[in-house]
Amino acid sequence: MPINISPDNPMVSMGCGCAVSRYRSLTMTDVERATRPRDRKAQLAAVAAELFRARGFPGVGIKDIADAAGVTGPALYRHFADKQAILAYVVLSGFEDLEAATAEALSDAVPPADQLEQLLGLLATQAVERREIAALWRWEGRHLPKEDQREIARRSALALTAWSKALLARRPELAAEDAELLCWAALSVFGSVSVHHTSVARRRFAQLLVDLALDVLDTTLPTPPDVPPEPVAGLGTPSRREQVLAAATRLFAQRGFHDVSMEDIGAAAGIAGPSVYRHFPSKAALMVAIGHRAADRLALAAERALQTSDETDGLRRLAASYVHTILHTPELLVSFSADRVTMPDRDKADLLRVQRDYVAQWVTLLSAVRPELPPREAKITVHAALTIANDLARTRRVASRPHFEAELTTLLHTVLGVS
Repeated sequence: MPINISPDNPMVSMGCGCAVSRYRSLTMTDVERATRPRDRKAQLAAVAAELFRARGFPGVGIKDIADAAGVTGPALYRHFADKQAILAYVVLSGFEDLEAATAEALSDAVPPADQLEQLLGLLATQAVERREIAALWRWEGRHLPKEDQREIARRSALALTAWSKALLARRPELAAEDAELLCWAALSVFGSVSVHHTSVARRRFAQLLVDLALDVLDTTLPTPPDVPPEPVAGLGTPSRREQVLAAATRLFAQRGFHDVSMEDIGAAAGIAGPSVYRHFPSKAALMVAIGHRAADRLALAAERALQTSDETDGLRRLAASYVHTILHTPELLVSFSADRVTMPDRDKADLLRVQRDYVAQWVTLLSAVRPELPPREAKITVHAALTIANDLARTRRVASRPHFEAELTTLLHTVLGVS
């Protein structure tokens, strides 16, 4: 469960995960006061965005949006063809803001020496003021039409290319692919606001994100010697239950939870679909098992890492253990898709507790190593580090680099201030 703890995901990031947040009804007055939308369409989209983030896209209907906005269903349909169109409007508007910030900061009107910091300032402000945009793309983007997903990917690549060019102007000694990696990591710093609800004063929050992103962009990446991986000897044939769990993990990683059936899992494990039910009563039960497996692996890795009396060394080792685990344990990456999975409330609460305890270890160590950091800023910093690991581990373009594990560990150490 790669770690993105936030009250709106039952177990993500474990990303460490997140829990389903309590839903508070929003009125149009609430949204207008909070976001000051430009027009009626934007008002409706803002209401829908909050509902999508709180309950997940599949858990929200047009009637729910209309009721929360204080309008009728037909009135909502005058602005949007369907629920998917609303999600696309929200996410694409967020990318338009990102593009506008990029164009403004990297224009000829801004001195080259100031462009990168101005860009980071604009992106940080957007991240703090519109946290729901990153959250919706992160967790609900798969529900967009394929053409919208491709369009967002294309536009993201163009923005990243522009950022990399600006970074190379600041650090001409970098290779182009290294600049791209650092820009991906900096983008994850801003995206980390979507996985938690910890906050500080807006201006301070934005400045903290800028400082963290600058630290990332100024990172000196390691170039360790190539060491061939040690062969792993098998210890016999795994049980049928383990085979089913491994097959489900692999398929969920490839296709996503909702696009895999129990029959698919059975076929991948070499058994008839109905036979899967002898080991797991449902797909949700499989995801619960995957979540607990991921939590156990992280806990074991953390226990080994913290066998030291030096707090700084302990934090460094803890970060390295997380990177190693997320890169070599498929259950962690699969748990990213668990945020909106239907599972018993007791299991959600249990996984959330375990995940929060894991993140608390990081925050406690960071606070001990850097006592000048206020508690909330320590939490924000930890989430930024974990989000970099979670995002980059899933980004094939950078995860295939020959020294990626060492580079990712260095990035986490940099963000945590223990490099």
